[in-house]
Amino acid sequence: MNHTVTDSPDPSVTDHVRRYLATDGRDGYLEGGTTNLVITTVGRRSGLRRRTGLFFGRDGDRLVLVASGSVPGRTDSPQWYRNLLATPEADVQIRAEHFRVRAREAEGAEHRRLWELMLAQAPVYRHYARLATRPIPVVVLDRIEEQQ
Repeated sequence: MNHTVTDSPDPSVTDHVRRYLATDGRDGYLEGGTTNLVITTVGRRSGLRRRTGLFFGRDGDRLVLVASGSVPGRTDSPQWYRNLLATPEADVQIRAEHFRVRAREAEGAEHRRLWELMLAQAPVYRHYARLATRPIPVVVLDRIEEQQ
């Protein structure tokens, strides 16, 4: 397995992730007005490990992400989301805690409920939704129990 990790091409995201990792989230966990995690996915075409920082919410034991992308009104889904569709297992860091997750897209009533949860936590998504030319996916991350 390739252990090299490529960070976001966006310098501000790369800076955020590196600060987060260097401080176990003391610098970066609460950024942009909400909670943040670092997720490492597998590139759907390259097979390389890709890392980015994202806002997240909680729904019980599950984590919730919004695949809006960092540019309001963008016409395509973010790379991390497309990577998760191809390879749903990923690595997550929240503060100093590291664990594996399995992703799936929320649909129907679950999507609506989780979308409202994330709007309440990060109102910036309202602005993104007004400018969007595509439906904005909501992703649910379930923790994968490690085998001993």
